[in-house]
Amino acid sequence: MKDLWTVKYRPKTFDEIIGNEQSLDMIRKLAMSNNLPHLVFHGPENSGKSSAAFALAFELYGDDYERNLAYFNASDFFEQGKSYLVRDKRFLRIIGTDDPKKISGSVIHIFKEIINEYASMAPVDADYKIIFIDNAESLNSDSQHALRRIMEKYTTTCRFIFSTTQPSKLITPLRSRGLQLFFTHVSDDKMTKFISEVAENEGLNISTDGIAALVYHAKGNVAKALNTLQVASIQPGNESMDTQQIYDAALGEQSENINKLFESMVGKNILEARKNIDELILGEGLSGQEILLQLHQATVNSNEPDDIIARWVTKIADTDIYLTESANERIQIEALVAGFCQQDANL
Repeated sequence: MKDLWTVKYRPKTFDEIIGNEQSLDMIRKLAMSNNLPHLVFHGPENSGKSSAAFALAFELYGDDYERNLAYFNASDFFEQGKSYLVRDKRFLRIIGTDDPKKISGSVIHIFKEIINEYASMAPVDADYKIIFIDNAESLNSDSQHALRRIMEKYTTTCRFIFSTTQPSKLITPLRSRGLQLFFTHVSDDKMTKFISEVAENEGLNISTDGIAALVYHAKGNVAKALNTLQVASIQPGNESMDTQQIYDAALGEQSENINKLFESMVGKNILEARKNIDELILGEGLSGQEILLQLHQATVNSNEPDDIIARWVTKIADTDIYLTESANERIQIEALVAGFCQQDANL
C-alpha cells in the first residue's frame, strides 16, 4: 500500500498548517521573542495541536529539532502501562528490563523519573529544550503535581507543552503555569481548498460533489479527510470519484468492533459489550470521543424507529458532555451501555 497520506501531508512548518491562524501567530511571536513560556494547547482531536508543537520545535531548532524535543504520550503511560514502557527503547536504561513483569515500581513513579531525567538534561546548542506531553488529560493528579514541581525546578532550561482535548482535567497550578491556546477544526472553505490540492497532487479525478461530500464527512478534521480520500482512491474502479465513492469509503472506516458494540447494546448483552469496549480502547486505541462518534453513526444508520433513535442519540450526547469532565472514559462508555439497556427495558 502507498504511504499513509496523513504522514505524507503532515505539516512541518507553521505555514503548512491549515487554520488556527490566531493561535499560530501567537506561537510565532513567542518563538521570535526568545521568551517562550510553558504552553497548553487545547481543542478537539486532530485540530493541529501536535503539528503546532512540532512546527514550533522546527522553528526554534531547525532540521535537528529532535535533539531538543522530547515527545511523550500520556495515554501510552497511563492506559497501556508497563507493556508500553518495555516497547519504547528510550526507557530501557531507566527501567533496566524488557520484561514488564520484572519492572519494579509503579507506572506513576517511573513516569516521574523519566520526565525528571529528560528535563534535567542540558539543551544542545540552545537556551532551552522542549518536553511535549500529548493527551495530557490522561495524567492523574499525582503525576500532574509532580510535573508542576519539575517545571519549577528546571524553568531556566526546559519548556513544557501540554496538548489536551479536555483542559478541565489539568490541575489549576499546571494550567496557570502555561499560556493556554485554543485549536479548532478547519473551516469548510479551507478544507475544500486543501482537498482539491491533495487530489491534484495525487492525480485524482474527484467531482465537485465528491469534494463536498468529503468535507461534510470530515467536519473540519484534516486527518479524517485524508484517510477517507486515500481509502476511496485505492478502491477498484474509482478512477473518477463522486459522492458514492466517498460514502462507500466512509462506511468502510467504521470499526467492526463498533458494530459489535452497538449490537451488544441493542441486545442488552452488557458482558459482551464490555469485551467490545476493551477491543476498541486497548486493541484499536480509540478515544472515548472517537467511540461515541462512531456509535452515533451506527445509531443513525440503524433501522430502528425514529423515536428510539432519538432517545439513543440523546444518551450518546449526554455521555459526550460527561466525557469532558470525567476522569475515566471507560466508566462513561460503560455507563452509556447500561443506559441503553435500562432505557430499552423501560420502553
